[in-house]
Order: sequence, then C-alpha cells, then structure tokens
Amino acid sequence: MDEEIAISAGKVAMIPTNLSIALQSGYECQVRSRSGLAAKSGLFCLNSPGTIDSDYRGEIKVILANFGKDTFVVKSGDRIAQLVIAKYEHITWNEKETLSDTDRGTGGFGSTGV
Repeated sequence: MDEEIAISAGKVAMIPTNLSIALQSGYECQVRSRSGLAAKSGLFCLNSPGTIDSDYRGEIKVILANFGKDTFVVKSGDRIAQLVIAKYEHITWNEKETLSDTDRGTGGFGSTGV
C-alpha cells in the first residue's frame, strides 16, 4: 500500500497489505482484529476471523470497519490486523436422524448461565 487510506466513521474499506503466503494443505491463516485498535479507535476486522485458504496465492487484504466516531487513516506499515496460522482436520460427515442427549440439550444463547 503506497497511499494512505481514510476510513470514515461508519464505513468499511478493503486494505491491501502487499503480503502473500503459501500454506501447506491442512492449514489456514486467520485474520483477526487487533484489540488496541478496537478498544481505542473502534476499528474491527469484518468477517473475523477471516480465513485465507492454503490454496490462495493472492495478496492478503484486510476488511476494516470503523465503528468509531472519527475518521481513521491507515498508513503504510501500520499494524492493522493479526494473522494466526491454524491446522485443521478433514472430516467425513456421518448423517444421523437423531443426536444423543446431553444435559444442555437444545438450550443455546445464555442457557448455561453467566
């Protein structure tokens, strides 16, 4: 990225990084928000964590959303996101008509308490 990119309050921008990677099969790269930017400026990575698949060879771009009150200016060299490399497993799905019972059952969204 050669020029600065201004992200107005309430807007979203795709930020180029000038980075490309080559991962082995069975690994992904996750793009995540930086906590300091989120807390201080209201800047978040959308679709977080975003996934970069092992067969992707293009430039990594970061989708940033400005939930803050002020325009945020991204400059070349700014640390705007975190990348985490994670191993994943390939699975085979086994379709079932019913699932085994648990204490929680179908309870979701707060059903286990605070």
